[in-house]
Amino acid sequence: QVLLEESGGGLVQPGGSLRLSCAASGRTFSAMGWFRQAPGKEREFVATISWSGGTTYYADSVKGRFTISRDNVKNTVYLHMNSLRPEDTAVYYCAASMGGPTTQADAYRGWGQGTQVTVSS
Repeated sequence: QVLLEESGGGLVQPGGSLRLSCAASGRTFSAMGWFRQAPGKEREFVATISWSGGTTYYADSVKGRFTISRDNVKNTVYLHMNSLRPEDTAVYYCAASMGGPTTQADAYRGWGQGTQVTVSS
């Protein structure tokens, strides 16, 4: 079992930046991903990264603004979010996959509790 704990959420003005962190412990994992869920909406894919960090995928809505990275020594994955918009407001979840990076939520076996990101002036 993998345990995931997100941090770094908060309130930020439009155009601002945040860095989310996800600390992992437990069994060995491979790809890591970030998903988000806004009120009244379905959970959606944000970004994913392979174990080596050499492969990343992003949702079109965040491409060019968000960057996913990982530090395997610290067992931590990050989501650097720039040029934030009100529509980025959501609870952000990190997830762990035993396979390769994928945009499909059902491929991930471990999920964190989420961290709230609110973009508002």
